Amino acid sequence: MATKRVTLADVAQRAGLSVSAASLILNGRPDTRLSKDAHDRVHAAATELGYRPNIAARGLRTDKTSTFGFVSDLVATTRFASGLIKGALEAARAAAHVVLVIETDGDPAREEEAIAALVDRQVDGIIFATMRARELFVPELPRGTAAVMLNAINPGHPASVLPDEYSGGRAAVRLLLEAGHREGIALIGQSDEAERDVFRSTTVARRVAGVRDAMAEAGVAFAAERSIWLWEPDHGYEAVRDLLASRPAPRALICMNDRLAFGAYQALTEAGLSVPGDVSVVSFDNDELAAYLRPGLTTIGLPHEAMGRRAVERLLDPGAPGESLIPMPTIERASIAPPRR
Repeated sequence: MATKRVTLADVAQRAGLSVSAASLILNGRPDTRLSKDAHDRVHAAATELGYRPNIAARGLRTDKTSTFGFVSDLVATTRFASGLIKGALEAARAAAHVVLVIETDGDPAREEEAIAALVDRQVDGIIFATMRARELFVPELPRGTAAVMLNAINPGHPASVLPDEYSGGRAAVRLLLEAGHREGIALIGQSDEAERDVFRSTTVARRVAGVRDAMAEAGVAFAAERSIWLWEPDHGYEAVRDLLASRPAPRALICMNDRLAFGAYQALTEAGLSVPGDVSVVSFDNDELAAYLRPGLTTIGLPHEAMGRRAVERLLDPGAPGESLIPMPTIERASIAPPRR
C-alpha cells in the first residue's frame, strides 16, 4: 500500500503554525518576521515527517521546475562522449536541479517527440548534445524555452558549448615542433587541395585551421597530406600504407583523430617501423583506445565533462552570450620522440 505523501499542511500542523507561515519559512524568505523558535519548529517538523517539496506545485507558482532536458543523438549509448552527460549531471546536482535524458539516435521525428515530452514536463531549459561536434538541426521550440547547444552549433540558438578546436590544433603541432620535427610531417585525414569544394563542419574546420596556422607560423610545410572523409581505423591504415609506399617515409604524423591514428599504427608496424623511434604520431580526441595503444598515443583530448558542466551553467545563466570554448587538454603519452638524424 502506497504511503501518503507528507504535505505542507502536515508540517504546519506539527509545528503549530499556519500553512502560509510554514511555507514562508521553508521557502527561505528572509522577511517572514517570524521568531527563530518558529523557524526551528518548522524545520524540525519537516525533518521528522520526511517532508519533500512538491516540485510540480512549486513550478506552477514560480514558473520554474528545477528540471533540465538533455536531448542527444548517441551520447548516452556510446562510451566515447558519455562524459558530456556526466558533467551535466554533476553541475545540475550541485545546483539542486534534475536532468531528464532522452536519446534520439539522430532521428528528426524522435527529436520532435523528445522536445514535446520535455515541454509537457515544463523543463526550465534544454541541452541539445551530439556525440561528434557538428551543426545540428533543432525543431522549433516553444517561445521562451531556453536552449544550449552542447558539442554542436545551430544558427537559431547562439548559446553553445564547444571544445577549443583551434587552440587544440595549434597544440598538436607545437608538440612535434618542441620535439624537433620540422621535416617529413604528414597530415592524415585532411587535405586542402583535395577538399577545396567540400564542406567540413565548423568544428573540424577550426581544428584544421589551428594545425595549418601553427605550421605556417613556424615556417614548416607538410611533406604529404591525405584526405579522408570517414575518420575510421581502416581508412587511416590504408592512407598510411599508401603513404609509406612513397619515399622518403614520413618522420611524423598528425592524425585528425585517434581512430585514424589506430589505423596508422597498424600500417607502420606492418612496414617494420616503430612509434616513436621511426615515426612520431600525435592525434586528437583522447578516445579510450588511445591509452591502450602501445606505445600510448599522445593526443589532444576532448574535455567532455567540463563541457557538460558548462552547458548546465549556461542554462542557469541564460544571459551569457554566444559560444563557450572549453580548453582541450594535452594528453602526453609515448608516441612522440625527436627525429632520428
